Amino acid sequence: MKRWVTALAGGAALAAAGVVPTNAQAAGSTAAAVCNIQLGSVTATGLQTSRTVIANIPPTVEPYAQGLAVFQPGQVRLSSRLTSEPGPGGDDRFAYVVIGDGLYYSGYRTTMTGGLDPENPPGLGRIGGGWTNFTAIELADYASYPDGRISRTAFYGLRNDGVLFRWNVVNRGLRASGSYLGFASVKSMALIAKTPTYDTFLANTRGGALYTIRIPSASPMKPIVTPVRTRTWQGFETLSAMACGKNGTLLMGIDKDTKTANLYAVGHANGLSTVIQSRGVVPGTFDDPVYFRWAPISLFDVANGD
Repeated sequence: MKRWVTALAGGAALAAAGVVPTNAQAAGSTAAAVCNIQLGSVTATGLQTSRTVIANIPPTVEPYAQGLAVFQPGQVRLSSRLTSEPGPGGDDRFAYVVIGDGLYYSGYRTTMTGGLDPENPPGLGRIGGGWTNFTAIELADYASYPDGRISRTAFYGLRNDGVLFRWNVVNRGLRASGSYLGFASVKSMALIAKTPTYDTFLANTRGGALYTIRIPSASPMKPIVTPVRTRTWQGFETLSAMACGKNGTLLMGIDKDTKTANLYAVGHANGLSTVIQSRGVVPGTFDDPVYFRWAPISLFDVANGD
């Protein structure tokens, strides 16, 4: 991990929503036939946690995995998806995080037992400043399966004045590739599709609407916004999504005011005709300040929700 930091400084029921689960989507789950979301968080004390939310009716949650002391208390404000890549002797884990006014590349390695590798402890590589006013970040890392011959990586940041920025990731650095004004009402965004030619987010607004935001990879940056629902979605401060089946999405919404979460099976995006099936309330308390999604390497992290 030092080299990276240094370089930068119930399956059938889901079919009712057009979501057909596959075993690949449930890797690491005891309910291998049912889709799940690998939800991660950074706690107030700086621990990095994970738990598996399984799309049963009602949803079930596997016990917390071991929390790791990756950050200082209260240090992290935003996190992108965290990629966990198996390696010799443990896993390499890396993500982008916002700390104070800065954007950082965070990385570390685990041991075979899941603890922190003392030879590759958590490290931060500063990328740049000016991030105080950003409200969301995410990484869209696409690689064609199974050979990975077609690949591209985009990094997105939403600022509190409604400007959505995009950067291309080149040699682990960020190169500006466009921005677009008009998203001031967005509360949260979750990546549901990444293809050779576009990325798509599902976003909820303060007014209660739910939209898809498709962003073609071409320049200039011109997002295509399509309504999916027009009301009732304003309560969620965090959306998290994971592919389920060939063209569906498992969506989790977290309400930080009530510290509760709901799970939904979402069919392939089709505007207001998109099928959304509630799976119910997720058991547990959701009061961590930062949430993100754990992800495998891009070759296996397929997302075709739009």
